[in-house]
Amino acid sequence: MTDEFERRHGFPLGANRVRLADRADQAAARTLAQAGIGPGDLVTFYDNIGDVTWADVGNGYFVDPAGDVLLRFKQYGAVDVGADKKAGGLVIGSNGGGLSYVASPGGVIYRTRTASLDEPEFDQVADDLRHFLELLERSLKRFVANGEPGCL
Repeated sequence: MTDEFERRHGFPLGANRVRLADRADQAAARTLAQAGIGPGDLVTFYDNIGDVTWADVGNGYFVDPAGDVLLRFKQYGAVDVGADKKAGGLVIGSNGGGLSYVASPGGVIYRTRTASLDEPEFDQVADDLRHFLELLERSLKRFVANGEPGCL
């Protein structure tokens, strides 16, 4: 992705990385697990991956660190998601356009339709975290291949 990025896009490459989890990330993941908030695969993810920052893939894709997810939950509570809007989800990331990604307790990943979480409307983007990460990977591959923004 970095080869000839500036020439192709007209601006310098920003932050694009997958950061491994450190002890603070793992402690936050354990807190999420102990509190029973968030799906189990999210806890496993955060025990290994600190965060994902792909600022230059399309508009950008970001999977927040577990500590940020936990802090947001403590400050604002869960986000009402699902068909009945009564399942409490966790905001786990965003795209560069300001839309948020929310993991439901059952593991389904939703994306907000607007940048606001005040009265959010959602679209399901993935059946579970694994599917969501596969879509992120496809977006990266597509961007590398032809500069198109991806599928999320």
